[in-house]
Amino acid sequence: MITAIANIFVSILQRLVLWGEGLLSFASLLPGCLGSLMSGGIGVYLQKPASQRRVFAVLRAFWPNLTFNRVLMKCYENTGTAIVTRRADCLDVLNRNEDFEVVYGSRMRKLTDGENFFLGMQPGWDYTRDTSAMRLAARMSDVAEIVQPRAADLANRIIAQCKGKIDIVPSLTLEVPWDMTETYFGCGAKPAQMQEWTSNLFWYLFQDLGADAAGEARALAQADLLRAYLDAHIAERKANPTETPDILNRCLALQSSDTPGMSDLGIRNNLLGLLIGAIPTISKASCLALDELLNRPEVLVSARRAARADDDALLAQHIWEALRFNPFNPVIYRRALHDTEIAPSTLRRAKIRKGQIVFAANASACFDRLDIPAPNEFRTDRPWKDYIIWGYGMHRCFGDTINQAVIPAILKPLLIQKNLRRAPGAAGQIQPGIAGFPGHFHLEFDT
Repeated sequence: MITAIANIFVSILQRLVLWGEGLLSFASLLPGCLGSLMSGGIGVYLQKPASQRRVFAVLRAFWPNLTFNRVLMKCYENTGTAIVTRRADCLDVLNRNEDFEVVYGSRMRKLTDGENFFLGMQPGWDYTRDTSAMRLAARMSDVAEIVQPRAADLANRIIAQCKGKIDIVPSLTLEVPWDMTETYFGCGAKPAQMQEWTSNLFWYLFQDLGADAAGEARALAQADLLRAYLDAHIAERKANPTETPDILNRCLALQSSDTPGMSDLGIRNNLLGLLIGAIPTISKASCLALDELLNRPEVLVSARRAARADDDALLAQHIWEALRFNPFNPVIYRRALHDTEIAPSTLRRAKIRKGQIVFAANASACFDRLDIPAPNEFRTDRPWKDYIIWGYGMHRCFGDTINQAVIPAILKPLLIQKNLRRAPGAAGQIQPGIAGFPGHFHLEFDT
């Protein structure tokens, strides 16, 4: 009885704090919104992670599941929009594949000129066939045995040669994942070429919410080039086999044993999908994490201490927490397959119509104080389950294990440098490049 009363009291207190946080966030948003409206920069203001956290705090407190008829997303067919902000509801949406589908298939087929990639598939034979085969080709043990040591060695060599000044995007955060596509994937075209292709194609699949015609034309033209490169590369490898333990060779070995889905076309499409998700995402996440650490001097000292002590687990915790505050993607979207509900039998119950796009706000979910202890504190003792960095459920990023190893390997040799700091002026801030991904980020340190 006492426990029940205590639980009720705690629940009431949590909601009072939630409402108070929502009111404070609303009050802090008003000056910035009014100033941005007057200057015409409201879009830029609301794209800032701190502004988004305040907006989500208001929604979590007073309108956690928001639905409306207006179509915000133009790139994929839909009948309206819903925004889900509570952690429990976001995870529920991402787990209910029978109710909420991934929408990328139509554009993925344009990029492959016919076939889908498993990232755009619903549960079924095609999804099971392709993911199972690619798990055999891209083995979990490879991360510790091949991928992480290579990334760490290359990152260390890059930093050792830069003499106290570095533009980390072209020199480090793009270079290391490109090298992975060449040495581990087995299909790295010229660096600048592959980096441009994959950045534009990623943007086209996941970020072109407004359906920009010029951007689509550019992406489809570059998809033609990437397909032609992969087709020729696969044919050349079959004509001149190697013994390298890379993904392409393993795919060809699976093909020789008649593994379903491992035709030349199947291999090419799977590699195309993996490439799109590798280079720009690792680069951007590395930049955002470091940017957040640099914004927090005390946390930066702690991260540098962990790096110098070779405490890789603690260093990684700093990076994931930094990405919680400065996320790669603030929302993950799905489309309702039929009329359904979110949070039934609760006061925040929301009806979702067939065809509505549902934005599951993972950036909001990671700050939901009903599930995340002390959400506004920067802490390095959070369990991995608290983070939703690379998706959730069946369509969690295929390379999430690689990301968890490569991003700390990229940043560690930087963080051990003495007096690591931004370059003066605008150069020391992340500058946009191809498709809005980081293009430049100049740093300095004492040699």
